[in-house]
Amino acid sequence: MQTVKMVVTGPFSAGKTQFIQTISEIDVVATERKISRAEERIKDQTTVAMDFGRISIDDDLVLYLFGTPGQRRFDFMWEILSEGMLGFVVLLDSVRSETFREARGILNTFQSYAPVPYIVAANKQDLMDAWTPDDLRIALRIPANVKVLPCVSTDRESVKQVLLELLYSILEIMDQADID
Repeated sequence: MQTVKMVVTGPFSAGKTQFIQTISEIDVVATERKISRAEERIKDQTTVAMDFGRISIDDDLVLYLFGTPGQRRFDFMWEILSEGMLGFVVLLDSVRSETFREARGILNTFQSYAPVPYIVAANKQDLMDAWTPDDLRIALRIPANVKVLPCVSTDRESVKQVLLELLYSILEIMDQADID
C-alpha cells in the first residue's frame, strides 16, 4: 500500500480543521483548545499542534492529512508537520482579505520546506462577499501553473475536488521521477 502525506495549512480560522473533518474516514485527531477573549469574536477554539485525518482512495492508496495550526504562536509545528509531505494545500478564507498577506507568507514558508506541488483553495465560496479564485490569484501573486480552486470546507465534494487535484499533481511528479 502506498501512503501520501498532504499538509493543509493557512491562516487562523480559514477552515482547515473543518476541511479535514469533512473528508476524513476516521475521527479526526484534533488538538483544539479554547482561545483568548480577543479571538473569540471569530471562533472559540483553535488548533495548537495539528489535525490528522485519513482517506483511503482504494486498496493501494491512502492519503494522510495533517492540518497545521493557523496562529503564528504555534508556527514551530509547521516545519515538523511538513517533514515527508508530498504536497500541501493553502486554505484561505476568501471573505477575510485582511488574512491574504498572511496566507502568502505561509505559502512562501511551506515552499521553502520542500519543493512539492501545492494548491491554493479559496474557502467560503458559498458566501456572497467571497473573492473569486481569479481575483485571489492576482491578489496573492499565484503563478499561472498553480491551481487556485474554489472550496467550501463543509462540502465533501468540494474538499474531495481540491484533494484530487493535488493528488494528480503529486502522482504526475512521482511518475516523472520513475521515468528519470
